[in-house]
Amino acid sequence: MTDANTGKSAADELQTTDANVVGPTMPVRNPVAQGPVNPPAHTVDGFVEAFLRELNFGQGVLLSRSTVNDQYLALARTVQQYLVAGWLETGARRRQGDRKIIGYLSAEYLLGRQLDNALMATTLGEIAEEAMTQCGLDLARLRAQEIEPGLGNGGLGRLAACFVDSLATLDVPCIGYGIRYEYGIFRQTFVDDRQAEVPDSWLSLGSPWEFPHPERQVRVAFGGRTETTTDEQGRERTTWIPAWDVLGIPYHYMVPGYRNGSVNTLRLWSAKATQAFDLQIFNSGDYAEAVRSQTFAENISKVLYPEDSTPQGKELRLQQQYFFVACSLHDFIENTLPRDFDLRRLPERIIFQLNDTHPVIGIPELMRILVDLKGFEWDEAWDITRECFAYTCHTLLPEALEVWPVELLGRLLPRHLEIIYRINDNFLDEVREAYPGDADRVRRMSIIAEGPQRAVRMAYLATIGGSRVNGVAELQSQLLREKVLPDFSELWPDKFTNITNGVTPRRFLHQANPLLSTLITEAIGPSWVTDLEQLRGLEPYADDAGFREQFQAVKQANKERLYRELRARDGLELPRHAMLDVMVKRLHEYKRQTLKLLHIVSLYDDLISGDVSPADMVSRTFVFGAKAAPGYYMAKEIIYLINSVGRTINEDKRIEGALSVAFPANYNVTLAEKVVPAADLSEQISLAGKEASGTGNMKFALNGALTIGTDDGANVEIRALVGDDNFFLFGLTEPEAEQLRADGYDPKAFYRSDEKLRRTLDLLGSGIFTGGDASASAPLVQNLLHDDPFMALADFRSYLDAQTRVDEAYRDSDAWTRSAILNVARTGFFSSDRSMRDYLDRVWLA
Repeated sequence: MTDANTGKSAADELQTTDANVVGPTMPVRNPVAQGPVNPPAHTVDGFVEAFLRELNFGQGVLLSRSTVNDQYLALARTVQQYLVAGWLETGARRRQGDRKIIGYLSAEYLLGRQLDNALMATTLGEIAEEAMTQCGLDLARLRAQEIEPGLGNGGLGRLAACFVDSLATLDVPCIGYGIRYEYGIFRQTFVDDRQAEVPDSWLSLGSPWEFPHPERQVRVAFGGRTETTTDEQGRERTTWIPAWDVLGIPYHYMVPGYRNGSVNTLRLWSAKATQAFDLQIFNSGDYAEAVRSQTFAENISKVLYPEDSTPQGKELRLQQQYFFVACSLHDFIENTLPRDFDLRRLPERIIFQLNDTHPVIGIPELMRILVDLKGFEWDEAWDITRECFAYTCHTLLPEALEVWPVELLGRLLPRHLEIIYRINDNFLDEVREAYPGDADRVRRMSIIAEGPQRAVRMAYLATIGGSRVNGVAELQSQLLREKVLPDFSELWPDKFTNITNGVTPRRFLHQANPLLSTLITEAIGPSWVTDLEQLRGLEPYADDAGFREQFQAVKQANKERLYRELRARDGLELPRHAMLDVMVKRLHEYKRQTLKLLHIVSLYDDLISGDVSPADMVSRTFVFGAKAAPGYYMAKEIIYLINSVGRTINEDKRIEGALSVAFPANYNVTLAEKVVPAADLSEQISLAGKEASGTGNMKFALNGALTIGTDDGANVEIRALVGDDNFFLFGLTEPEAEQLRADGYDPKAFYRSDEKLRRTLDLLGSGIFTGGDASASAPLVQNLLHDDPFMALADFRSYLDAQTRVDEAYRDSDAWTRSAILNVARTGFFSSDRSMRDYLDRVWLA
């Protein structure tokens, strides 16, 4: 809102008030005010006192009148008090030093619940439990009240959360930057076996783990036009005159290291209108119009990954990406660096890691800051910028490498498009110099893709504008160099490197699997939690009958815990002594949930045809967990058929529980912490050459599940580490798949030549699973027969043969357990702590 007398908006006024003054304005005389920040006493009495203070003065209720939500919020804020002292001290120490900071730019962070992680990091678990008991409260009940933040969707967000956890544990300065989404991507439900999306209102009961800081708001502009003038020195200067803007409000989350006192920061941005409310329009009676600008602005941080199949959705996604990157860069330069900092030294103080292509617009944004706002000459600004960014490519799929229409980018960010054009012109001059006369190479390497709709290739911009480019598994990094960005790899071979992903052992072993964690610690000591390679010390125990028996007991107890969870959460009743065969991951055709579905249907066919009796079959419970993007038609059809097949199998009394299927809705980190420790078999069955890395495969192996998988992503490294005898390999290799495609892949040829495949597909398409309606299964069946883009039919026979080997191995429970122990012992390499050390050595400090 603009003041009629001063012409200033309320936001402008905020910038000039005392809200931004840092520190006391007069001498500090009170000794308490001069002292360090002290957390509550690390005792039960100290915890109870802090808890009741939060309950009474924070929530404004008596213990006797408090709700479960009151109790949870007070408990969370009590635990938070123990972290804050370390957080503030870490920040003060970092400001006094000159260590390089990692600015991790990610569109999502799939954090999971915070309470248990904070209790673990602060060694408060037993104290908190006793304190709550003495207050007449059940800690487990309060834990269940927590709603995990809707800030991420899948592997990309979970990886980002693992990385910031490891950086704090390694005491590496890091600020994680992202968006504080008001709603998560969606909460998944099933209606008539089909996915339905409802809002993920994760903030509805409050978010006690965040600290809002409206005084550190950043103004972000959009649209408009540019003007170029000549200054007094005869230099051309361009000014962006935007059409509209929004405010970014930072919310801070603490990221604690594991029991080391170091606490890093996750800074997430929420969008607010600069003129949120027009009183004159409101008084005229047009109430909706009075808050229109507020609604428009807040859409930017409303929903994680808005559906982008419409032009409006595409524009909103680009708005989101620029919004959080612009907020983050300006915040670091204006609010985090010392005021007298020489920006020529910026690469000494910060490296911005681009977590996939979503934040790549940050490259032209930093150029705009340096050239337009700070007065740098282009070449000097470009040298600085190229040292301040590094790019992680998380995909091999062309459709996942973002491109933005020139028309959209120019309309929304006109100055940035100009900068991109100049970057491209200068770069193509380098290409022409390096490869004289090779016009085709120049066309291939241009950031601007020509065609009916000109577009900006963000992966190319990231590669050109960054100091390093890395893949996330050995195979993917090789294919990235050879097939995705081959021209760039040839031009700059030293710019490309591999850093295999990892997962945090704190959450996904120590916290999620306390029984196994205790067993490991009893065997090799506690240091493995921060040095996962120490798991190698478990190898001799694989041949210890007593240890194998204990390991089996842990696995069965974890299964029972999962069964209780699924009964309470989803109303699912599962057999108690079946193999737990698990496939949980984002629903995408290349991950081949369809191949798993064909396997299930083939087993069901064996039973109902009488070819195999239920008594002779290894009992299996198949557990799926997956969300499909709202606009991804085929993925949603796959979900429908998995549910339809599962319902039919679960209700069929003829098969006597030999097979069962569970597909709990809304799979998330909280459920993963129950599923992963319980799994016997981990399904990692993507078509070779399509999965970048995977991290679920690492979590399952670390928790003692055996993997059935293709040589794809990090499966390659898992198999090399655990050994062929402890991994079930099947399927085409990447070169074989490419050759088959080049020769003209015909899925119907496999259908015609394999009777088992033919019977399986015919049964799936018969209508038996869809209430007699064969047309309901036709979209998927016809897609497999006539297109099958990810060669499920080509790998079907090899997959069934591997599953036969799985059955044979599982019948020998002692040998299976030995292999499971060796999987745990040999996968310490997949710690995100190791990944972070690799980034430090090869990218950030290289």
